[in-house]
Amino acid sequence: MHRSPDPRDGTRTHDLGATRLAVPVGLHTGLGCDAVGVPARFGFKILSRLPAKGCVYADSDWWWWLVPAGSDQDLTWPLPACYAPGAEIPDRRPRLIHHPDGTSPYTPPIPLYLLVCQLTGIAPSWPAPPVRSAL
Repeated sequence: MHRSPDPRDGTRTHDLGATRLAVPVGLHTGLGCDAVGVPARFGFKILSRLPAKGCVYADSDWWWWLVPAGSDQDLTWPLPACYAPGAEIPDRRPRLIHHPDGTSPYTPPIPLYLLVCQLTGIAPSWPAPPVRSAL
């Protein structure tokens, strides 16, 4: 069982069954699938600002973007965003609201991450590569 994310503190509050977001036939998922969810109040803002969009699903409370598996590596998605490995999310009967134009179901994770950070007022952060000196 999954619990729905509580956007106030990151805990999970309501017991819900789980569902895996279904990728439409004909789209290539060779990179695996995870999902990034945001409260519905951010949905239209993010969708309208993304330069490239993959599959987007929505229910009454959350919007979910498919991203390649591992899109949380070295990234901490800011609250109230929720990262869902395997695109397994709380079952609130999400429906596909955006189908990509091409054959990829994915939204590029870095532009999505930057928009989520901007809308939540959290500065983007990821580890810097080590700096080497030639001395």
